[in-house]
Amino acid sequence: MSSGRYGADPNAPLPPHLDPRGRHRGRAKGTARFAPYKLLGGTLGVLLSVGLLVLSGYTWLTYRNIDNGVHRLKVALNAPPSGKKDVDGKDQNILLVGIDDRTTMTPQQIRELKVGNDGGSMATDTMMILHVPANGKKATLISLPRDSYVNIPGHGMNKLNSAFSAGYNAAGGTPDQKRTAGADLLLQTITDLTGLTINHYVQISFIGFYDISKAIGGVPINLCHAVNDTVAYNRSIGSDGGSGFRMSAGKHTISGVQALEFVRQRHNLPNGDLDRVRRQQYFLTAAFRKVASVGILFKLNSLGDALKKDVYLDPSLHLTDLARQMENLNANNIIGKTIPFERFEDTEVGSVEIISPAHVQRFLAKLVNPTPTPSPSPSSAGTRTGTSTASAKPTGSSTPNAIDAKCIN
Repeated sequence: MSSGRYGADPNAPLPPHLDPRGRHRGRAKGTARFAPYKLLGGTLGVLLSVGLLVLSGYTWLTYRNIDNGVHRLKVALNAPPSGKKDVDGKDQNILLVGIDDRTTMTPQQIRELKVGNDGGSMATDTMMILHVPANGKKATLISLPRDSYVNIPGHGMNKLNSAFSAGYNAAGGTPDQKRTAGADLLLQTITDLTGLTINHYVQISFIGFYDISKAIGGVPINLCHAVNDTVAYNRSIGSDGGSGFRMSAGKHTISGVQALEFVRQRHNLPNGDLDRVRRQQYFLTAAFRKVASVGILFKLNSLGDALKKDVYLDPSLHLTDLARQMENLNANNIIGKTIPFERFEDTEVGSVEIISPAHVQRFLAKLVNPTPTPSPSPSSAGTRTGTSTASAKPTGSSTPNAIDAKCIN
């Protein structure tokens, strides 16, 4: 028997590369039947990629459509405080303002939102600075309590929330020109108070809280205690006014009227206006979590309609740029702070919070330019001369971080 090159058996199969039936003869058993699934998997991968591309294009076009449709106010921005340098360099500071503007509300909306029909005071009930670091690290939501007693240029000492209305009422021209004058005076007041350069401006009306909270499908909250801030209840305990907010303790989803009542309440809260500030931080951060979710992409059109009706932006703030800047910044990377105050006091303009601009500016300069804190030595850790660690909190330090709170008052 011959021992040929390919073995002693003349009936042995040819090597695959010489087999006229092709290379499949030597395929491992069962491999062929998986080929259609590999093809299907590749096809699904292509379709998924195309779908994501289409979705990205849809999202970008929707953002651009919204961006082109929002109102613009030609406000004065990027001016550092008088006689001082810019303390935060390339960081971005966005002033967020919620305003008592009822000029665009229908009589039905005024009744439904329970805000009265006096035309609105043009007072700014919500004022926050969103500080976004240039390095993309944690952003800070800095609250400015409405009752802070401050110098309003050209108008003397008054509550901070009166700055916009003072500028608005002193100006002539169209409604948007009056809004611009109000925003400019508020920006100047806040810049002088905080020492921060404001780069962008966002203004939302009463009806805006209502519309946007509905457009995103509501905002989740968790109340530590049951709340009754109705006018009837407040009268029964010898108080007056009330936002109308009434809800049991625990977790809820609020939108529309309830959302507006929640952020406006200041009666029946342990710390009054300061607790309302914490609520506003809490609400905005919860709303940011909702907007940042994938599901909100399918509500962009309804959200866009609300933004175009109720929001005013400065000319250089584009939603596409803001979305790009914030894409790596989820709600867990935002911390909440409130400017320090010294004490409460009754003045000619009512009950106010006395603050020191110098103290505020030192507080914020450290906040936006933190310096590493050396670790205490074992012998000095947790101790101070003449005081304990528990009592070391200085008067006027920031309020607790509402953003991280498990529940809210």
